[in-house]
Amino acid sequence: MSRPCRPTSSRASLCSGGVFDWDVALRKLDELNARVEDPTLWDNPDEAQAVSRERSRLEGQVNAVREMQTGLEEAVMLSEMADEEGDEAVLEDARAQLRAIKERAARAELEALLSGEADGNDAYLEVNAGAGGTESCDWAGMLLRMYTRWARAHGYDVEIEAEEDGDQAGIKSATILVSGPNAYGWLKSESGVHRLVRISPYDAAAKRHTSFASVGVSPVVDDTIEIDINPADVRTDTYRASGSGGQHVNKTDSAVRLTHTPTNTVVACQAGRSQHQNREQAWKMLRARLYELELQKREAAAQALADAKTDIGWGHQIRSYVLQPYQMVKDLRTEVETSDTQGVLDGDLDAFMGAALAQRVGATRGETIDA
Repeated sequence: MSRPCRPTSSRASLCSGGVFDWDVALRKLDELNARVEDPTLWDNPDEAQAVSRERSRLEGQVNAVREMQTGLEEAVMLSEMADEEGDEAVLEDARAQLRAIKERAARAELEALLSGEADGNDAYLEVNAGAGGTESCDWAGMLLRMYTRWARAHGYDVEIEAEEDGDQAGIKSATILVSGPNAYGWLKSESGVHRLVRISPYDAAAKRHTSFASVGVSPVVDDTIEIDINPADVRTDTYRASGSGGQHVNKTDSAVRLTHTPTNTVVACQAGRSQHQNREQAWKMLRARLYELELQKREAAAQALADAKTDIGWGHQIRSYVLQPYQMVKDLRTEVETSDTQGVLDGDLDAFMGAALAQRVGATRGETIDA
């Protein structure tokens, strides 16, 4: 069987025998299909769910390669016909199709590098406003909107788990659950402090202000992954839910906050209809956060990426968003930048995430990988 596409570069190719080997992928998919059809698999629901997720992930990769190959063949055929007939309009359509396929292939190639322990999992994303009152709360709200739009544009489901409104605008903090293949793998590089420079809409003197907000990303862990938490180390607080209202916010005294005292890790949930539901979800979030801390320790020890994975603290910003006196968003780790600030704030983050992912993988292998 011939491979349905050619390697696009010398680095880890989607279709070469590196990160994603086509023949191996097909054999593995056949094995997973056979396991899913085995009735005895469902005697163990946790294992069945894990196998189903792995099958869906691999099937998606295989189908993506086949779709790109089909699209490539159609675009080449269309361009040849248009060239023979001298039809410039049709030829431009063919070029547009080829550009779209190239962009999809580039993303698929990067996605093939998502081989971390939890990269394929869903993710919790938490945004916290820094010091600065209304300005920082507004900035935190802008970041929450940015990540929500990015997630939905890529087909991910987004659920609000907890949200605390700012006193005048924006949010003090919020946690969302982003569900879908490789959600954590893509979002994990967004952890850190984000800096905004703009003319404040809340300043009558129209002065330029600098605001900070932190973003933290944790993988949703399976029940099969054991996270040892001593209940005596966890303080539980209940309080009245707050937020903008709607189906995701429960206006009762049912919100739950858990504090893991050894690590000073705090999680909160208010999305459920009862305290029991919120408590159960909060414990899942706490397990995710502690699991992420463990992953960070392993990665720091194995990869020595202290500069790429800065602590979430003021003065350690990973990206600057400048709206005044000029328009520029720049990632301080990868040097990727763009003047399309509105596009970024509307969720166009792929260039930043792709460069960060390539940098992390390159550092792990001791080589340079272009984004």
